[in-house]
Amino acid sequence: MQSIDGSPTGFRALNTGRNKVAAVSFVVGAVVVSTFFAIGAWQRRWIADDGLIVLRTLRNLFAGNGPVFNAGERVEANTSTAWTYLLWFWAWITDGQLEYVALWVALVCSVAAIPIAMYGSARLFGTRVGGLTGDGWTLLLPFGAVIYIAIPPARDFATSGLENGLCIFWAAVLWCQLVAWARRGPHTSRGSAVATLVLAFTAGLAPLVRPELAVLGGLVLLLVFFAPLGWKMRLGVVVVAGALPVGYQIFRMGYYALLVPNPAVAKDASGAKWDQGFAYLTNLFGPYVLVLPVVLAAVAGALLIVGGRMRAAGVNAPDTAPTDTGDATPAPTWSSRLAGWSRRLQSSTSVVTVVVLAGLVLIVYWMRQGGDFMHGRVLLVPVFVTLLPLMVVPVTIPAHLGVVLRRRSSKESDSVITDPVDDDPAGDPEPAAAAPAPGDRRRARAQLVGAVAMAGMWITVVVWAVATHANVLPNAGIDIGRSGIVDERRFYVTNMGNENPVTAEDYLDYPRMGAMVEKIDEYREDGGVILPSFNYDEWYVAQLPAVMPKGAERQVTVYFLNLGMTSMNAPLDVRVIDQMGLAYPLAAHTERLEDGRIGHDKILPSEWVVAEAGAFPRRPVLPGYLDEDLVRQAQVALQCPETKDRFASFEAPWSFDRFKHNLRQAFTFNSYRIQREPEYEIARCGLELPPPVNPR
Repeated sequence: MQSIDGSPTGFRALNTGRNKVAAVSFVVGAVVVSTFFAIGAWQRRWIADDGLIVLRTLRNLFAGNGPVFNAGERVEANTSTAWTYLLWFWAWITDGQLEYVALWVALVCSVAAIPIAMYGSARLFGTRVGGLTGDGWTLLLPFGAVIYIAIPPARDFATSGLENGLCIFWAAVLWCQLVAWARRGPHTSRGSAVATLVLAFTAGLAPLVRPELAVLGGLVLLLVFFAPLGWKMRLGVVVVAGALPVGYQIFRMGYYALLVPNPAVAKDASGAKWDQGFAYLTNLFGPYVLVLPVVLAAVAGALLIVGGRMRAAGVNAPDTAPTDTGDATPAPTWSSRLAGWSRRLQSSTSVVTVVVLAGLVLIVYWMRQGGDFMHGRVLLVPVFVTLLPLMVVPVTIPAHLGVVLRRRSSKESDSVITDPVDDDPAGDPEPAAAAPAPGDRRRARAQLVGAVAMAGMWITVVVWAVATHANVLPNAGIDIGRSGIVDERRFYVTNMGNENPVTAEDYLDYPRMGAMVEKIDEYREDGGVILPSFNYDEWYVAQLPAVMPKGAERQVTVYFLNLGMTSMNAPLDVRVIDQMGLAYPLAAHTERLEDGRIGHDKILPSEWVVAEAGAFPRRPVLPGYLDEDLVRQAQVALQCPETKDRFASFEAPWSFDRFKHNLRQAFTFNSYRIQREPEYEIARCGLELPPPVNPR
């Protein structure tokens, strides 16, 4: 009795059994790893100061002020557009407190990404169930997933209110779609076409999830575009992938007058900081001995590549010697070569190559940037992407292990080995198994060696994960260190004495915050610029003039580095801006400091804000630590025509004419930079330096 494909039904039943073993092992591994990750993430739940920044935009959206950080100022203060609107959607649906909406959405995305990514890897190895000889028993064991969840920052940023959870969720979904696309092959059915377009749509979301993820999304789109497709489908891929990101990019340029989110200007991708980048990489790898699982992952990948080639060689081996027909083989044409190259793109090999390449490029990109000030944060997504093909690994034991390992004579090699006949429940006896050929025995032995090696590496990774999952940075939460990198969660937990700070109210226990709220209430009617002092319980205030200029309104402006906790504890009619420029274009457009702390290397002197806000520029009203001459110089520097145009682009009433104007100037504003010292800015703009207020 044979199956539809011509194979004996007994063998088909065995194959079904092998699939069940692989499926059960995968499900058990996925459940266990996801559960441990969820527990670890929940134990370390928190919302970071930077995670609170996006919530201020949500408050303005719900208040009818538009997607802005401060009412009346069109500034995109959030790097991830998709994260902003995903949180807005769930906050609108649930009507829940914004901090807890961000917490739960981040947690669900982070945890869900693990089994989804593992499923994609399991499908990648689906054709290899049974191992090199096709008759083995395979366990699909979590490998890359264990490495990722064991890294403490991965659990820290599984919540945090930042977009890390969304990034790995998007990468995992894209990975599954990409593997399915490679397994389908160049089919032309309607379902296949729809699935390909959905894949293109997901890849096209990359720059909206995070701008640098366009590396992964772009490579995937190139892979799909140049694979075997008709020109109509290629056009469809371009339209589906580009419609949303291109549409939003046009809106961004016309509304915000920039090509990128404002934080991208503030953190400035120009210039390389390789030394700081290596320090950031070491800061992640050192405390957790991360080099060990990385090396093991590389070895595991090499074993799988060798095993795949051996299996392909066995499957494609000819049954008989080739015969010479006497016909000359025609030389391949350019079109046939291109067609063959295109067909090879839609394969598991190409998919794995693209994903691993994208992950490595992202790691190099962040090293060039100098990394970040938050321990491990920006490397988590590239590490996750690089590990995607190894989220699970197959460990296969040959089914006829005793037979293939037994030394036999050449006579035995040619004989048929018969097994006792066992009746199955349906009453069909299983067929007698032929003795493995010498080539099969060699492959089975190689498979056994590979299985032992893979199992050993898996055990090593599990032991490593148990041993290092609770490691912390030296002096975590106490000392930032010369590198400027800090364990962000532990820093706030230590300084507030709260193991799980989630709400903006929790951050009132952070130094200065309680005093800031009191100072806002004190100056709510009169207005002024509230500036931090060295005393954690006091703020300085640069007061507004008694008589305001015509058309000017009295407003409280808070100028402080910690933008999230400040803005979420301030009313929406209070303007909140920062020295780095995440929400303040004037600071964002300054030049990057050579030796500044990474992620904080744009520090705008307070005199600029006093001048720009129209505060009284003279003592004794002006706080004593501010320089009257610098305030006066800043007043003049703000008259620079390009700077006035930039302020008009985000402060002037929005109209269709303003939209067109911003659309044209977005290219210029994206690279526009000013000198942080007012005197140098005056010289740059060709303005006249004002006489000193206090001549010496």
